[in-house]
Amino acid sequence: MKFLIFDLDDTLFSEKEFVLSGFQAVEKWLSDSCQISGFYEVALNLFESGVRGNTFNLTLLKLGIAEDKSLIQNMIEVYRNHKPRLHLHEDAQWSIKRYQDKSLGLITDGFLQVQKNKVEALGLNTYLENIIYTDTYGRKNWKPSPLPYLEMMRMKDCPGSDLTYVGDNPKKDFITARQLGWQTVHLCRPDGEYSGVSVDKTHQADVQIESLYELSKLL
Repeated sequence: MKFLIFDLDDTLFSEKEFVLSGFQAVEKWLSDSCQISGFYEVALNLFESGVRGNTFNLTLLKLGIAEDKSLIQNMIEVYRNHKPRLHLHEDAQWSIKRYQDKSLGLITDGFLQVQKNKVEALGLNTYLENIIYTDTYGRKNWKPSPLPYLEMMRMKDCPGSDLTYVGDNPKKDFITARQLGWQTVHLCRPDGEYSGVSVDKTHQADVQIESLYELSKLL
């Protein structure tokens, strides 16, 4: 294995940290621009209870505010475009430093500006040689589309057998990488968003670990 490629969200840092940062940005905007208070606490409670996707709508409902498409769109823009304060997991810091000789890279899904803001906040441009934002190629080319994996192989000028991909979401991270000959590592943190997800064998990684420190046993 010559090259080590990471996923971003919940692999190198906690996506929850970004979510809470975004909620804080929306709370401030609502307070300053609309004189609406209480957003953060309600949104946080909904998130902690497992709500995903329509958090803003439900939060406004619980605050007794009539649903307003324009208001919600503005909230989404604030959330997506805010500059977060984020921190790498300790084992992510360790692995990035330890494997600098592996010509590190990143393949990440998500809205382009959101993911760029995360990478900037984490200072990853300094350490990662190749960063692929799948949204650059359109939503249809988010993982598990083969395009980002093939593009990484082109950038590295290597076959799949020279690459290892570490991710946390077995629904999309590994099936295509394995088909292209990559080694795949499922980072299944005990408190991870997808720690309880069950998938068929074609979606499973070659190896499962609970911490990036365990890479030392594999690489």
